Amino acid sequence: MEAGIVGLPNVGTSTLFNALTSGGAEAANYPFCTIEPNVGVVPVPDPRLEVITRYIPPQKCIPASLRLVDIAGIVKGASEGEGLGNKFLSHIREVDAILHVVRCFDDGDVLHVDGSVDPIRDITTIDTELMLADLAICEGILERQTRVARSGDKEAIAKVALMERCTATLGAGNLVRSLEFTPEEDRLLSSLGLITAKRVLYVANVDEASAVNPDSNPHVRKVREYAAANGGKVVVVCAKIESELSELPEADRREMLESLGMKEPALNAVAREAYELLGLQSYFTAGEKEVRAWTIHEGFTAPQAACVIPTYFERGFIRAEVYTVADLEQHKSEKAIREAGRMRAEGKSYVMKDGDVCHFLFNV
Repeated sequence: MEAGIVGLPNVGTSTLFNALTSGGAEAANYPFCTIEPNVGVVPVPDPRLEVITRYIPPQKCIPASLRLVDIAGIVKGASEGEGLGNKFLSHIREVDAILHVVRCFDDGDVLHVDGSVDPIRDITTIDTELMLADLAICEGILERQTRVARSGDKEAIAKVALMERCTATLGAGNLVRSLEFTPEEDRLLSSLGLITAKRVLYVANVDEASAVNPDSNPHVRKVREYAAANGGKVVVVCAKIESELSELPEADRREMLESLGMKEPALNAVAREAYELLGLQSYFTAGEKEVRAWTIHEGFTAPQAACVIPTYFERGFIRAEVYTVADLEQHKSEKAIREAGRMRAEGKSYVMKDGDVCHFLFNV
């Protein structure tokens, strides 16, 4: 699962990517600095790992992670090929969710492609180009599937109905994700790569003065209002500060955070929200060799969750022994958890909960 970082040129997409991944993507003060997408793996901070390792000290601790793709800035006319738009739009189609970076700072030394800072105008510019690109795709699919549907092909008939809804919605200036779909429609939609059907997290990039008190920034307030009206979420970061923090040793990082009045880097919240945006959750395995967070989709059963360790765990699954991090905090050890009757035996139909700590029993 991948999340793509998008935005207009010079809003801080590559700076944010660098800070999140320490990937060294080029970040410069001119449009289209990023042409080919950069890909990085980002650890997802999780305080539950600290609790587990306190009571089960391991040789190593491995957090969950997600893949981020830094996609070049999109400009007005991208849907018609402006600014290498077709190439960049194809990159967005390949990711599973979008982190939309919005410039919420005024700085005369950093160029803005439209000459002024207006976050809602910027969001609308991106959304309009994405809708136009999707509309062209939907119209093409509708034309092809209409011909096939005349033969009575059931899937083609379903696609025609779906594309008619999507085309009407996009034509009215609304995003595909504003619609509600049945599970069958979701299945059909997932294969089409429509950009405006993807989930979006708005990342408001602010100046240093707004980093601690973002609600004092009028640009941020506008983005929050827009996101609330459109079913989105907002995370506020100062990409400049986060970039500096990412380059510091741990002790210096803590000192800088304290001096700024921040409890943790804002990027921690970005990583956690992006993880949730992708519909992901974590479960844990714990032992002397390692404590590890494993990434699964929400709704996975115990055998499906076991499969992400080695695939044969699912095939030979017998049962899962499960407890919670809260159980470990209360009883201090797995032995005490078992003696207290808090270690649960769960079978093949058990749906995993975020934060479960598991031992899998299998036989192959």
